[in-house]
Amino acid sequence: MLRRLYDWTMSLARTRHAERSLAAVSFVESSFFPIPPDVLLIPMVLAERARWIRYALICTVASVLGALLGYVIGAFLFDAIGTHIIELYQAEDAFAKVQGWYDTWGAWGILFGAVTPFPYKVLTIFSGFTGFNIVTLVIVSIIGRGLRFFLVSWLLYRFGEPIRTFIEKNLGLLFTLFMILLIGGFVAVRYIF
Repeated sequence: MLRRLYDWTMSLARTRHAERSLAAVSFVESSFFPIPPDVLLIPMVLAERARWIRYALICTVASVLGALLGYVIGAFLFDAIGTHIIELYQAEDAFAKVQGWYDTWGAWGILFGAVTPFPYKVLTIFSGFTGFNIVTLVIVSIIGRGLRFFLVSWLLYRFGEPIRTFIEKNLGLLFTLFMILLIGGFVAVRYIF
């Protein structure tokens, strides 16, 4: 089933409705959909490399709006919908661990989830469930999701097809390393300077 869903999502990139499809997938991926918008973003940027900024912006805006839907699910519809989404991704343990993560890292944890392959929907739903500050969620989502989509789009614009294979193969590692460097930089600035 997941393979059919992936293939269907990829086919959307070849239609005249590709931008709307990109926005829709970016929106629902932040709250419940399993396929990341990268599967549309990558072929779209490769097909029209000059539009990389537009495509990254579409992904970012729609993803942040989708994060708000995830927040609403967590805040008001957790018993009816949220628990089923968490179960679908078999993220019950992750959901329980996120509480400690939020207590320790707060917005940093959301930022990490926004740019890594961690199911961002778990964080958006959890944010609503715990009543996390919605303004902070939006700001961190703009930074994190924007960073992710603009970086992927720029790399595809700059390097074309060879980078596609490299990104798809190493996406999780690349974003995790970037976040370690980013957070490490902030920690160093705080404690060294």
